[in-house]
Amino acid sequence: MNILLIAGGWSSERDVSLNGAQPIEQALKELGHTVLRFDPECSLDGLYAAASNADFAFINLHGSPGEDGLIQAMLDRVGCPYQGSGPAGSFLALNKAAAKQVFRDQGLRTADWELLSKRPAPGWLPKFPFPVFIKSNTGGSSLHMERVDRAEDLDAALDRLFAGGGEFIVEPSLSGVELTCGVLGTPGGAESALPPILIRSKSPDGIFDYTNKYAADGAEEICPAPIPEADFNAVQVMALGAHKALGLSGYSRSDFILAQDKNIYLLEVNTLPGMTPTSLIPKEANAVGLSYAQLVERLIVLGMEEHADETLAPRLDSPVESSGGVVPDVYTTS
Repeated sequence: MNILLIAGGWSSERDVSLNGAQPIEQALKELGHTVLRFDPECSLDGLYAAASNADFAFINLHGSPGEDGLIQAMLDRVGCPYQGSGPAGSFLALNKAAAKQVFRDQGLRTADWELLSKRPAPGWLPKFPFPVFIKSNTGGSSLHMERVDRAEDLDAALDRLFAGGGEFIVEPSLSGVELTCGVLGTPGGAESALPPILIRSKSPDGIFDYTNKYAADGAEEICPAPIPEADFNAVQVMALGAHKALGLSGYSRSDFILAQDKNIYLLEVNTLPGMTPTSLIPKEANAVGLSYAQLVERLIVLGMEEHADETLAPRLDSPVESSGGVVPDVYTTS
């Protein structure tokens, strides 16, 4: 197939997106696909034309555009299938305050929060005790995030964060074990949760921030997570529940805290999780027997199925046949 690999963009996570596109492109070529790279920052105006000549788009964007559903909406308009969730689910998941309302409504435990759409007046205090985390309401990769331990440090932190614009949510700091769990679909079948990963930051303060998230030895990531079976199963149930509550498709990755009070708290859901070979979703997929290339092809198959309607059918070939390879057994099991 002719695949449009969309990466880059103009968010603060641009470099993360571009770095992740390299192994995706290599895997796509190994699978027999022809790859054309497209960077929305260079020419968003050219997306319609590029997508019109593609059989499929593989999106590797983080933040906006991409996780906000804009690119997906444009691809839908031109009739080009892509992997993962559509515009509505993508936008809802990216907005942490909105997603947390959905989680609460569906009985999924999440920490209390306050949304700050603008810089509050000096002296403002959150409704829950310190320490607290302040983080971008629509950002990712742990960018634009600060932990504030004391009330007297709050105004300075807010000044730093709001200087760059945007909106933020404030949450209580939850001490405990950090976990993440992916959801992945099966061709023609249901979606199921992958084995959770335990993340242990190697930074002195124990915070899994942008620096140690992407540093070569910034954190220990153990898959499957060595936690009690009941907690292991509960994380999987919650990940699948969050995926369904937000109306997501194909795959997603949810982040959790197994807190000291023994409760599991859902933090957020990622609709376009990192896709380097050492990223979390590929690690979880590998734990159930999917190689990196097989995971990439699985996402293509799922995306093709999601968008296979009468409008698309005349211009699309079978994704497996056009890849030039034999279907691995893992694609045919449910």
